[in-house]
Amino acid sequence: MTLRRLSTRLLVSTSLAISATSAVEAAPPVPTDIAPVAAADPGSTLSPDWKHGPFMEIYVRGYQDSNGDGIGDLRGLIARLDHLQSLGIRGIWLMPVMRSQDKDHGYSTSDYRDIEQDYGTLADFDELLKQAHARGIGVIIDYVINHSAADHPLFRHAESSPKSPWRDWYVWEKDKPEGWHIYGNTPWYETDHGWYFAGFYSEMPDFNLKNPKVLDWHHDNLRFWLNRGVDGFRFDAVGNLVEHGPLAWEGQPENHVIMNGVRQLVGRYANRYMVCEAPGDPLAFGQPDSCGCSFAFGHQHKLVGGALGSPAMLEQVASYFETAPATMATFASNHDGFAGARLWDRMRGDDKAYRLVAATYLLQPGTPFLYYGEEIGLAGGKGLSGDHKLRTPMSWTADTQTGGFTTAEPFRALSANVATHNVAAQVGDPNSILSFYKSLIALRNSRPSLQKGRYEAPKSTGWVVSFQRVHEGERTVVVLNYGVQPAATTVAGLPAKQALRPLWPAAGRATRSNAQGQARVKLAPQSFAVYAVDVAK
Repeated sequence: MTLRRLSTRLLVSTSLAISATSAVEAAPPVPTDIAPVAAADPGSTLSPDWKHGPFMEIYVRGYQDSNGDGIGDLRGLIARLDHLQSLGIRGIWLMPVMRSQDKDHGYSTSDYRDIEQDYGTLADFDELLKQAHARGIGVIIDYVINHSAADHPLFRHAESSPKSPWRDWYVWEKDKPEGWHIYGNTPWYETDHGWYFAGFYSEMPDFNLKNPKVLDWHHDNLRFWLNRGVDGFRFDAVGNLVEHGPLAWEGQPENHVIMNGVRQLVGRYANRYMVCEAPGDPLAFGQPDSCGCSFAFGHQHKLVGGALGSPAMLEQVASYFETAPATMATFASNHDGFAGARLWDRMRGDDKAYRLVAATYLLQPGTPFLYYGEEIGLAGGKGLSGDHKLRTPMSWTADTQTGGFTTAEPFRALSANVATHNVAAQVGDPNSILSFYKSLIALRNSRPSLQKGRYEAPKSTGWVVSFQRVHEGERTVVVLNYGVQPAATTVAGLPAKQALRPLWPAAGRATRSNAQGQARVKLAPQSFAVYAVDVAK
């Protein structure tokens, strides 16, 4: 037995270790989350447009504590739904809420059909769905399809014997395969009965997704949650599902086949939504024969780089949706360090540049995902590093001990700017970041063209980017000046001799297109303007 597994598998006391029976271990527990689940769609009360967002990504552990243990929970989230509704959020993505081995980030799932005990119960989850739906907010949950926790009963059984009925549910080799290097490490780990594959971490063994029984089981798990009324899923690490050797462990064709099957399953339920994480090839997974929707990895770096002073990146921002599917999920930051630091930290406290990033991805095509706290300029956790710095408690008040997140000691250090950037300080300030997000999201939610319209006439000239969004008879023009000097630009491709009515700022100056369908727009430094094109009847 390897030392790595000894601490979790030693079942006899020191006093019995000298006896003949000391080598006998208790049988692993029988898995409880393996029963078949038939489809039973409860329907949906949400508007069909909820799927266009905006969404809020929420780390439940860090959002709101309801019972004074210093850890966020589902009841705490329920208590904050009014904040999300007032912000204009149409959907929330919950980072993993199923039982996990890690009891922190949640991506090592130990029970696919139950709630993490720190967060509450299935009854609490049902109440969250009820309360969110009453506010017109959909709820999607993280689903880890690539791997389970090492302490999941399925893996415990698979590890216990080569004759286990679940042995082929994971990836095994009798001898250690050579030549493998994933993220700088070997992905193969030794047990008493062979070597198992774990691409991310030894405590997260990969499923054998070439085994149809494993896929059937995952489908049963998805139906379990869909039957309860969940509105969809965010799928983790879909580029890593199938491996064909040390040089072919990511981006294999079977991954798209697997996720297309999942997409079809989810699509058999009314008004549901799914999105995939595939940093290695996001555009491929955004296609209709794969996930159908994928996070726009890479685009967030161009947004930030452009706002910080790179005209070359602004060109890429403007052209992105000329080729990318309109279903891409856009974002500025998330819970993973490889996606970048918290947006406030990346923008180095430049409030105007911060707002330009938000305006760009909220007004471009795609389904926008905010990361909790972005709406107040939340900074990373004080004194923290790595992913923990990104997953700090939410700042509800200026209290530097609790941030209004809990009545106890928080499970992790608070945001570095909790004293200045918190909901209580901003909610009544018309010039605050929170008020800016509310107004901008309200504008987006009021214009079908901004929610789901075509992307037309993108243009990038120096520090100025412009584009148009068109849906049926509605046309919206967006012009952004990322520079620190005033700028003017000519917007082309408009209907001839039509008024451009200012939507942002509301007190902005109207203009008009000429006979060639062009209009001249002037902008203050680091500002943007939005116009409705009023076509004459």
